[in-house]
Amino acid sequence: MTPDLVYLAWTALLTAALWIPYVICQVISNGPLKPAHYADPAGREAPAWGKRAYRAHLNAVESFAPFAALVFIAHLSGKTGGHLALWATAFFWIRLAHAVVHLLGVPYLRTILFTLGFVCVVGLFVVLIR
Repeated sequence: MTPDLVYLAWTALLTAALWIPYVICQVISNGPLKPAHYADPAGREAPAWGKRAYRAHLNAVESFAPFAALVFIAHLSGKTGGHLALWATAFFWIRLAHAVVHLLGVPYLRTILFTLGFVCVVGLFVVLIR
């Protein structure tokens, strides 16, 4: 498997696992779900870190789609190699750092990391159109 696909898989796992801190927060704060909670989809209150965990998960899901699409397109078109692997690797590590920083509530670094993740997506796009 090429490095870009390896980091796509790692990013998929990271994105898929980011719901866990939010659920832990909900159980700690509100106890386990009861049948009435399934019928009423309104969110239960959570402390600030739980809200950040929820937003970190949503943000990861939103960022994953364009990243995955570009990696798949590059792989299908045979444009694998150095720059593609570099952008895919950087994207994973930046998104991991973003999730941690988001959960911790670090304001400006979170925005910088989000922007760097977008730069990686643009880098992937540039590799494709060359």
